[in-house]
Amino acid sequence: MESLLLISLALFTGLMMTRFFGKFHLPDVTAYLVTGVLIGPCCLGALGVKYLGFNTFDQVEALSVINDVALGFIAFAIGHEFRLSALRETGKQATIIGILQAVVTTILVDIAMVSFHFLRPDLLSLGSAITLGAIAAATAPAATLMVVRQYKAKGPVTDVLLPVVALDDAVGLIVFAVSYGAAQSMSSGSTNVAALIVEPLAEVVLSLLLGGVTGVLLTLAERYFHSHRNRNALIVGSVILTVALSQLSFQVGPFHFGFSSLLVCMMLGTVFCNFCPLSEELMLAADRWSGPVLTLFFVLSGAELQFQVFSSPAVILIGVIYVLSRSLGKYLGARFSSTLARSSETVRKYLGITLLPQAGVALGMCTTAARTMGSEGTLIRNIILFSVLVYELIGPSLTKMALTKAGDIQAKPKEVTERRQKQLQQASKPVPPVFRK
Repeated sequence: MESLLLISLALFTGLMMTRFFGKFHLPDVTAYLVTGVLIGPCCLGALGVKYLGFNTFDQVEALSVINDVALGFIAFAIGHEFRLSALRETGKQATIIGILQAVVTTILVDIAMVSFHFLRPDLLSLGSAITLGAIAAATAPAATLMVVRQYKAKGPVTDVLLPVVALDDAVGLIVFAVSYGAAQSMSSGSTNVAALIVEPLAEVVLSLLLGGVTGVLLTLAERYFHSHRNRNALIVGSVILTVALSQLSFQVGPFHFGFSSLLVCMMLGTVFCNFCPLSEELMLAADRWSGPVLTLFFVLSGAELQFQVFSSPAVILIGVIYVLSRSLGKYLGARFSSTLARSSETVRKYLGITLLPQAGVALGMCTTAARTMGSEGTLIRNIILFSVLVYELIGPSLTKMALTKAGDIQAKPKEVTERRQKQLQQASKPVPPVFRK
């Protein structure tokens, strides 16, 4: 009963907050995140009143399966953007931008972090600096997709943005594999550097293979069902099954292999949209079903944010440098790569701003670092938690602003004010004759 009450609390408070935030023209995803912070263990939950909020982080963690399923639907929807007919127009520039902007971001953050290391080696080691640079490449697709959906964004920037965000995870994992392996070799000579490099690379390949197989099976199974209700149930079941399979792992000698649920579900959506003739219509139905799950995902994400990271001056100082250098890297990287790809001026100017949000993949990377790098890994994790708190609260609003200025989000027609209505009413009345004396 406790879990059900907390789920209903998260849904209702999140929905009510969208009405309040709507008055300030802020995206719904920002309202959900702030709601999570307010009812989380760091705010109302800290009062200890049962069912007023999440009293402990264990209560939030108990609902983590909702986050797993929501991320699966987000990745599935992004995979739908890799339709071959659309990629013929944007595929080349999306590939160039997706790879180069991630590399440029890593280089700029590496420069900033390594420079700080030489200034204050007692606060940040060289291995930690390089690891932070690798994590900086990752971008969170969830917040970006929610903004695009809410405002029905459509245009040149959106057409490039979604494939770039999808590529970002694969590129980020590869960059992390190389940089993290180098950091480990600097920290300890006994570390199996080969495993640290091979395992993330294998994760990308295995995830794409698993997603491709499940995508083919979904496409074949869809032919045996004819009602939209049954087909929708088939898609939902396939996404949940794929999320479950992606959590499997196995050992081969000294190597430990696993899957990325984001890449697996992304590949599932890519194969399905390219081989199923009815994929467009079925995807719309799946989007409607997944709406409440995505609301819960962002509220729970806000509840997971820990304000304890603000208690360390070192974390705040390094975190501010990390946020500024990563933001600069994303903007300049997108600008440079879109110029090479011969994108329009609108894409060059606004795409980088939409790539700022960072969450799930980056948190997974810093968790890996915290597990193997001891106190240095703990520092890295706290810095990333600080940056996620900043990016998740301001990122959606910046994405909306950039897409609006780019013309991808069309402003709604302004309602006629009461004063204007009265003017119109007065103007429509018959004019009385004017009598002269």
